[in-house]
Order: sequence, then C-alpha cells, then structure tokens
Amino acid sequence: MSKRGMEPLAVYMEHMRNEGIDGAILVHPEPYGDDHRLVLDCLEREPALFFGTSLFYPKDDDAPQRLGDLVSEQPRIIATRFHAHRGKEQYLDSFSDKSVLALWQKAVELGLIIELHIGPNCALQVAEVLRDQPDTVVLIDHLAEPHMGDATEFAEVLDLARFDNVYMKLSGLGHFSKDEPLYESARPFTRRVIAEFGPQRLVWGSGSPGIVDAHMEAYSETDRALVKGGNLARLLGWVPT
Repeated sequence: MSKRGMEPLAVYMEHMRNEGIDGAILVHPEPYGDDHRLVLDCLEREPALFFGTSLFYPKDDDAPQRLGDLVSEQPRIIATRFHAHRGKEQYLDSFSDKSVLALWQKAVELGLIIELHIGPNCALQVAEVLRDQPDTVVLIDHLAEPHMGDATEFAEVLDLARFDNVYMKLSGLGHFSKDEPLYESARPFTRRVIAEFGPQRLVWGSGSPGIVDAHMEAYSETDRALVKGGNLARLLGWVPT
C-alpha cells in the first residue's frame, strides 16, 4: 500500500518506527486555531504513544476556562502554545497584556509547559514575564525563528538561557536553511545556541533525530540522547513502553 493511500496518523507512526522513535508530542497545528479535534483524536487512538499540545487565542475572554476544560477532558495535553512573531500579530499584541498573562497563569496552575512560537523581537517581553513567574517551564519553538529578527534581538533570545526552566527546541532549521535533511550549513549558528542552553535544556523537534548528531557531534552520546527525547521524558515523567 502506498503512503498516499494511508491515513496521516499511520504515515506518522511508520515514520516513527523507521526513525526508532518510542513516543512523541503532537504539536497542535497553528492553522487549526483553537479547534483541537485532530490532536484529541490522535491521543484517544494512541494514548501510549503520544502527548499533545494546545492553542488558544489569548484575546478570547474564556480562553483560560477552555484550556482548563480541555486538560480535564484529555490529561495528555501537556502544553499550551503562544504564537508571537512578525507575521502572526493576530494572536496577541504583547506578553504584558492582561489576557495573555491570564492564559499563561492558568497554564502554570495546570502544570503545563508554556510553548512559545516566538520571534526574536519577543524575547525581552518573555523575560519580563519570567521574572515574575520564574518557575514556569518554557519551551521555545524553532530556535525562536532567527531569520525573523536581527542580531541584537537574537542576543536577547540567548539571554533567556539564564532562566533555569527555559528550554530551546532544535527544530525549524528548514525555515532558514535549505540543505535538508540535516541542514549542516546552519551549524555555525546552532553551535552558539547549543553552547548557551546546553544539552540539558535542548529538545529535538522536527525532521530526523540525525539532526541532533549532525549539530552536536562534539557532544557525548549521552548528551545527544537527552536532546533526542531524554529531556522531555524527564519533564513529563514519561517512561516509554
């Protein structure tokens, strides 16, 4: 049977088997807005394999309540995601907005990871929130989309490493580098990010796990295993079956 005739979840699970991946976090797709039916269906069908994330519009007054209801319905939702980068201004105006802080606080109360799909221009705002809520566990998507900011702004992204609970996702390399599948041309850049956050606070998140080996060849196999899944497993208390 060709992959074209297979349902998307089956294709994804085949990819996991081929790459030796024991489990995964399904990141709720941003184009679906706050409609979580896809991720909920996957979690219901394969609860031993997957966790999931959520997304709500902070400008909606009932977003915190709906987040709580979603987690109550499906406890394998382990994060909520904020979008804030150039070109996605419709989600929020500032991380200092009361509506953003209310949704952030609700996620923290629920024990969720705060997943940030931000651009470098948002790093200072995030730092301000973390000064008030330093126990928040934050996972930054896609290396904070470095191509959407300038050098000064990305220096502010690197400064977020001073917060012990901030993790950086080694993902989205294809957004600014075209030599797939390993994007080795980006290594001078990723080397700097990896050095700042360290293997204990990096998370691989897209493409092949071989990306970790290609960009962390100077690190031990133990360190690379943390990035390939060990760090997330520790955060979630998850033991593969």
